[in-house]
Amino acid sequence: MKRMKTKLHSSKLLAPLAGSICGLLALAIVAPLSLTHSYADKIRAPRTSEAQNETSAEPKGPVRSPDEALAKGLEYLLSQQHSDGGWGQGGGWRQNNQKGGGRVEGKNVEDPSDLGNTCVSLVTLLRAGHSPAQGTHRETAAKAFDFICGHAERADKESLYVTDVRDTQLQVKIGSYVDTFLTGWALSELKGKVADGAAETRRAAALEKVVSKIERNQREDGSYADNKGWAAVLSQGLASKALNGAARSGAKVSKQALDKDQVQNKAGLDLAKGDFSAPTSAAEPSSAGVSLYREAAKLGGLREKSKSNVGRKAEADALILNPSAPEPAKAQARQELKAIAEDEQATRAATAGIAGKLRDSKYVAGFGNNGGEEFLSYMNLTESLHEKGGQDWTDWRAKMTATLCGAQNADGSWAGHHCITGRNFCTATALLTLLVERHDAQKTTAVDPAKVQPIAAE
Repeated sequence: MKRMKTKLHSSKLLAPLAGSICGLLALAIVAPLSLTHSYADKIRAPRTSEAQNETSAEPKGPVRSPDEALAKGLEYLLSQQHSDGGWGQGGGWRQNNQKGGGRVEGKNVEDPSDLGNTCVSLVTLLRAGHSPAQGTHRETAAKAFDFICGHAERADKESLYVTDVRDTQLQVKIGSYVDTFLTGWALSELKGKVADGAAETRRAAALEKVVSKIERNQREDGSYADNKGWAAVLSQGLASKALNGAARSGAKVSKQALDKDQVQNKAGLDLAKGDFSAPTSAAEPSSAGVSLYREAAKLGGLREKSKSNVGRKAEADALILNPSAPEPAKAQARQELKAIAEDEQATRAATAGIAGKLRDSKYVAGFGNNGGEEFLSYMNLTESLHEKGGQDWTDWRAKMTATLCGAQNADGSWAGHHCITGRNFCTATALLTLLVERHDAQKTTAVDPAKVQPIAAE
C-alpha cells in the first residue's frame, strides 16, 4: 500500500503546541503506570499470548517532553495516511472470519484503510488545529474527510454498518459497529471546520445518514444487537459520543435516542458509592471483565449527555419563564429539568467515585499492560477529570502525562501490547489524551489555537 507523502513543517506543527512545560517536566518523576508485561503475566496468565506481537520490543530512546511527544506523535500519524486519504491499523494482526476464523499475522499482512482508524486519526488532527479549512495540514484533513464521506454515502440505509471492510482489530476487540460510531463522532467534530458551503452540506448529509442508521438499530435499553467484541462496552461509549456530538452539532437526533443511550451510561451505577456495582436489567456489552474499560466508557457517556443537557436545560428554563407558554408545556419542561438534574447527579457521583479509584495502579493498568483499549479509556477519563478540575485533575494530569511520554516509541508512535496493537489507533488516542486540555480551552475561550497551551503546560 502506497503512503501519501506528507511534508511536515516542524516549526508550524510545533507552534500550536508551544508553551512552558517546566512545571510538569518536574512531575515526570512520578512513577508511570505499569507498562510492562509483569502484571499481566501474573494476573492474566491464560491470555499472555495476546501480548506476543511485533510491537512488544519497540525502541524507546530518551523520554520526550510533552510538547516534543505531541509534535513527534503527530508527525508519525501524518506519515501513516494512505494515498486514498484513509488510515489503516498501522500493523498488527487481523481476524480472518471470512475464511474460517483465526488470525492473520506477520509483517506482510495487508493493511487497507478503514473507517475506524481514519476517523480517530482525523479527530486527532482537528484537535491539534489541522482541519480541511485551516492549519498546515489542510490537504491531509481534506482527503480524510473525503474518505469518510465516501463510505457514508455508499452505505445502505438500514444496517448499522458504514463500511464493507471487516475483521479489523477495532471491530473484533471493541465492537462490530465501532466504525459507525467513530464516523458519527468525526463528522460531528467537523462541523464548521470544512472548506466551504458545499463541503458543509456534504458533511451534514453524511452525518444525518449515520445518525439515522444508529437510531434505526438502537434497542430500547440503548444497546445494539450483534455489537459483539472482546470489550464492546468501549464502542458503546463511542456511540454516546456520536449521538450527543451529532445533536450538539445541529443534526436531527431524537430525544428518545439520547435518553435510551443514557440507560446504558447509567446501568449499574450506585449513586451512594459512585461506582457501577449495582444490579442492572440492561443488556450491557462485554467489558472483558476489566473495570477500567466499563467505567471509563460509561463515565465518558455520562459526560457527553451532560454537555448535551446544557442546551436542553436552557430551553426548559426559558419555557417556564415565558408568561404566554401553556401550562401543559411548562409541566413538561419541569419534568425535563427533573430528568436533567438526575443526569447531573449521576455524572457527579460517577466522576467522584472513579476519581477515587485512580490512585490504584492496578485499576488504571486495565488489562495489565497498554493496548488500544487502555489508551481509549485514558482519553475518556482525562476528558472527565479535566471537566471536574481540582486536585483529582491535577494528580491525574501529572500521572497521565508522565505515563504517555514514557510509553512513546522512538519513531513517535504508541503501540499496543495486547488486543488492539495497531499503532495508528494507539497513537491517535494517546495524542487525544494529551490534547484534552488544549481542545477544551479552544472551545471555551475561542482563542487562536497557536496560543493555547497543551495538556502538559502549566
